[in-house]
Amino acid sequence: MSGEGQSADEQDDADTRPDADADDVDWEMAPDSDAEFPADPETVELLREVADDIYGDSSESKQVSAILYRVSDLYDPDGDTSPEEIYLNVRHIMDIKAQGGLDR
Repeated sequence: MSGEGQSADEQDDADTRPDADADDVDWEMAPDSDAEFPADPETVELLREVADDIYGDSSESKQVSAILYRVSDLYDPDGDTSPEEIYLNVRHIMDIKAQGGLDR
């Protein structure tokens, strides 16, 4: 089993490395990739309107807006994303914020 013999901090580091093997990633927390997201233009439009409304000057509002756009791509027939990609992207953003940002 992946992560045996590692501390929680070591396991967290392994889970968030960009070069981590798929077996090392915390997939238990990621949504099920087999979920179906049928094309739904109304949902796409609603999510993107909300994203536009909350987009602001703060980094947090920009991040939430970007996440909503990515989620809307699940329902866009031309969108190219998955629940796992969204989850891992958000997790990576939160890890960077917790470490003090990219410029630290």
